[in-house]
Amino acid sequence: MIYPWQHDDWDRLQRLRAQWPHALLLYGQAGIGKLRFAQHLAQGMLCEAPAANGEPCGQCAACNWFVQGNHPDYRAVLPEALAGDAAGAAVSEEKAEGEEGKKTRTLSKEIKIEQVRALLDFCGIGAHRGGARVVLVYPAEALNAASANALLKTLEEPPAGVVFLLVSARVDRLLPTIISRCRQWPMATPSPEQARAWLAEQNVSDPAALLAEAGGAPLAALALAADDSRPLRDFTLKQLAAGPECDAFACAEALQKLPVPVVLGWLQRWLYDLVAQRAAQRPRYFPAAQRELERCATRIDANAFARFMKDVTRERAVENHPLNARLVFEALFLGYRDLFV
Repeated sequence: MIYPWQHDDWDRLQRLRAQWPHALLLYGQAGIGKLRFAQHLAQGMLCEAPAANGEPCGQCAACNWFVQGNHPDYRAVLPEALAGDAAGAAVSEEKAEGEEGKKTRTLSKEIKIEQVRALLDFCGIGAHRGGARVVLVYPAEALNAASANALLKTLEEPPAGVVFLLVSARVDRLLPTIISRCRQWPMATPSPEQARAWLAEQNVSDPAALLAEAGGAPLAALALAADDSRPLRDFTLKQLAAGPECDAFACAEALQKLPVPVVLGWLQRWLYDLVAQRAAQRPRYFPAAQRELERCATRIDANAFARFMKDVTRERAVENHPLNARLVFEALFLGYRDLFV
């Protein structure tokens, strides 16, 4: 099933059923359920007895195969770090949100060229059930340079009867030529009321605060609620709120075992809220810390802040490299402390 806030997108998309584009790019904010939507759409395309609105019946042989992850006319192309099984049907966006940034020693976070080349055989044979064949690529921004160019060649000369579903939260990281060969479909972010109601149904405590920290994305908020690093997150926010008294070495000591992307995410949200507080007195991610944000914002040197933001952006670019996390965190929190006059 799709999420409650996706029904309008589903109904509008069904207008394309008479002539599906050979490639559909579903994009939007991370954590709003794009993956489940794409999986549901793929199942509906393959279903042998779909409902009038295109939804899969959930009972035919094709639906059973799809749910089990072994439909012969479906392929999911995902990084090894996210693949739940060979077909990928079992992967959820909640898992993807929870796994984002976690350290993996052997599993790749990129979609490799070998995975795209393996689609050639799949695209070159006829459908086992006489209908469509569906390829899901998630997340599309995980395509590296070689695999992106290999996929582009296929999209330029699309095989008959094959529909590509690309799902992305960062279309800015996709090749413009890939984007141009897809029908683009922006996915709606749920309203705060819809998101809070859904989180309450999942028995999440304080959904409003989690939703704010997740930027309004309910699946990201659900992942935050289950994150066992919350105590360290609270410790980090307390240190950031201390401004010039932030203990950079204590932060590095406490956080060194966490993945660098996780800590960078906390830091970037705090920095964004400092700007939002200074400009409009409306923090986005940590509204409960508005008093601390206001105190820090009044003491920041604007030029130093601009330089520090560039430093954080550079760290983001190499966040998954095997760097010494403790040294990275020491440098970052020392730099943060130097922002204040």
